[in-house]
Amino acid sequence: MVTIGAIILGIVLLIGGGTSLVHGASQIAARFGVSPMVVGLTIVAFGTSMPELVVNMIGASSGATELAFGNVVGSSIANLALVLGTAALIRPIDIQGQLVRRELPLLLLATAILTTMSLDNFFDGANPIISRSDAVVLLFVFSIFIYTMVTDFIKAREGDALLIAIGSNPLVDNKSAGRFGGLFIAAGVFLLYYGGDMTVRHSVELAERLGISEVIVGLYIVALGTSMPELVTSIIAAARKESDLALGNIVGSNLFNTLLVLPASALISPVRIPAGGVADLLLSLVFAAMLIPIFIFGKARLGRLTGVIFLSIYLAWATLRITS
Repeated sequence: MVTIGAIILGIVLLIGGGTSLVHGASQIAARFGVSPMVVGLTIVAFGTSMPELVVNMIGASSGATELAFGNVVGSSIANLALVLGTAALIRPIDIQGQLVRRELPLLLLATAILTTMSLDNFFDGANPIISRSDAVVLLFVFSIFIYTMVTDFIKAREGDALLIAIGSNPLVDNKSAGRFGGLFIAAGVFLLYYGGDMTVRHSVELAERLGISEVIVGLYIVALGTSMPELVTSIIAAARKESDLALGNIVGSNLFNTLLVLPASALISPVRIPAGGVADLLLSLVFAAMLIPIFIFGKARLGRLTGVIFLSIYLAWATLRITS
């Protein structure tokens, strides 16, 4: 119980650190006249991915690569199934603009690339890993994603539903340029480091005590905890009928996890894919593929029934992975 409490405290510190980092960076951005829309597209996107990034880099540097893998893949699956499914139950996700639609195929491509990389050694009977060369490729794709995102936003200007939602989103408050932005950033970095260190150390300890794989702890404890910012943001956005923001937050977070967080970990130490990890990646790929016909070729609406299906699949898979 003490170990679980320490993990929860570590995750709370991580989320608090990410929030403090975003708040401080937003204040500094306001002093330079940066618009709330730009802050929402950049600082908040990076800020909500910081807990996963810190946990993975500390995990990779300490040799807990299974935990790092479970955190990224678990967060991706939780975002698509748990977060999106919950948001759809609150209010059906009805996409109005084009920007999120353009990101969905990139999410499918990124997930497919990562899954294919995991299958290289798998089919040869060797232990599958995400190597440093794989990490370089993923980071290259991430740079293409950033370039595409920026050019799309410049072309769309203020007319897209996602940009309108981000521009008016009260979660992004940089209307007043405070004098303590640097202190908030310093506090955020401090909380992120110590929260990440505490989370990794006690997660490894919990796995050893229970006699289970680190990847299970990463998939269903650490990943759920570090996905809380996305869950809260998407639920609030869905309740406010800002569906583009609800889906855009999830898609953006998964792209950051796949193309930045995991390869950053693999650059430190190649990430070994644990038993069942390839199946986890395939499930993430299936969820990403399911969004294409819904939002691009369909009526661009994810209803409550689909939300129930997503949640049911997630709970069934979690039960299977934990008990197997």
